[in-house]
Amino acid sequence: MIKSQEETPLFSAMKEYNSKNIIPFDVPGHKQGKGLKEFTDYFGQTIMQIDVNSSKPMDNLSNPIGVIKEAENLMAELFWADSAFFLVNGTTAGIQAMIMSACNPGDKIILPRNVHKSAINGLILADAIPAYIEPEIHDKLGISLNISIEKMEQAIIRNPDAKAILITNPTYYGFSADLKKIVQLAHQNNMAVLVDEAHGTHFNFSRDFPSSGMNAGADMSTISFHKTGGSLTQSSALLLIEGIIDKNHVKAVLNITQTTSSSYLLMSSLDVARKNLALNGQEEFKRILKLSRYARDEINKIDGLSSFGKELIGIDGACGFDETKLAIKVNEIGLTGLEVYDILRDQYNIQMEFGDSYHTLAVISLGDTQENIDKLILALKDIVKRYKKEPIILDKVTLHNPEVIVTPRNAFYSHRKLKKLEDCEGDISAEFIMAYPPGIPIITPGERISKDIIEYIIFLKEQKSMLTGSEDPYVNNINVLGF
Repeated sequence: MIKSQEETPLFSAMKEYNSKNIIPFDVPGHKQGKGLKEFTDYFGQTIMQIDVNSSKPMDNLSNPIGVIKEAENLMAELFWADSAFFLVNGTTAGIQAMIMSACNPGDKIILPRNVHKSAINGLILADAIPAYIEPEIHDKLGISLNISIEKMEQAIIRNPDAKAILITNPTYYGFSADLKKIVQLAHQNNMAVLVDEAHGTHFNFSRDFPSSGMNAGADMSTISFHKTGGSLTQSSALLLIEGIIDKNHVKAVLNITQTTSSSYLLMSSLDVARKNLALNGQEEFKRILKLSRYARDEINKIDGLSSFGKELIGIDGACGFDETKLAIKVNEIGLTGLEVYDILRDQYNIQMEFGDSYHTLAVISLGDTQENIDKLILALKDIVKRYKKEPIILDKVTLHNPEVIVTPRNAFYSHRKLKKLEDCEGDISAEFIMAYPPGIPIITPGERISKDIIEYIIFLKEQKSMLTGSEDPYVNNINVLGF
């Protein structure tokens, strides 16, 4: 029997367990904070007391039959799914589980090339073969949009044997594809639809947002509850509509990749954040949309700055737009988004989500206030006043799909050698290189390294972007296939 959305089965069980003054002879070894005094003194006794281990009263994430299962059922109900699975390894674990649940070794999956790194890792784990689609590009803005229906139809015709389609909903910049149409096309061709909804947890709570994966009839979606739903970092949920994919198989896959020492702090934050959205989500996101629209309007009044919005809906790859993604175009004032990202943090104590060649991005969500939005706007006005110079136009702000030579799994397990970045043109990459955030790979294992890719990596290094994924932390060298 499903409980009321006003209840928090797991969080309530944690509080009851803590009230009993249990003497712990199990792990964790800090024993309710007594063994980690400096940390406990800073964060407080309560948080350490409820950092508990699996037990009969507290259930077990590997095989939930008690309070965790009750909390997952409430999550499924709220998001119109048949089943929900709590994730403590982030949406990374969910994306990998979706791919491994839908694809057997050697199966083909259709997906955009600008997916998160976790999707490529999912291909490696599943030994699946990617059939990449290039997202639509908005040349003037220098950003990728989403996948057009025309390109999706062509990809299905070219790959009729594909077992699944993976779609990002929305992209990092807030653009959604025509998800309902994609689901219809996929199911007509016996393909499962998997949705990376890392930035779309909130879509169910306003008609002004694009359609969610579950609402569109997708088979599975993974939501980063911690990004826009209010839970603690690293906590996410995997949602399933049963039919093509069996829930017991999904559970088995998750038990391969997810930790057996699941954090009850993370899981209970999912339970409480779910309750908050169930009771207050519509009203909260009405307020957040008002803040987002105000911020966008004020930024568009600042000479040299602009922030795109719903006016782009209708062009290829932009069926919908999430207004809480506030991308600020700054190249007209002679700065890159990476530079403005650093200036805002270092000089104004404002931490943006990320910066790219032309934009810096703010994510507006549950904890944002009018006061903080106004501080951002004042800071941007001051930056324009202090830094404005001639506009910059960069040769490379977006990259086209690299050429795939070897499957990700085969490349990952092949012999490799280390070469200087500048000498790698034409070689096949044996590792990932990406700017984080957003975590979209510039190059992945098995792809040919082009001159454009080398120049773009050098540009990011010059901008002091946070590059990750490579063995060399400074990306002066790259592992390529060979002896």
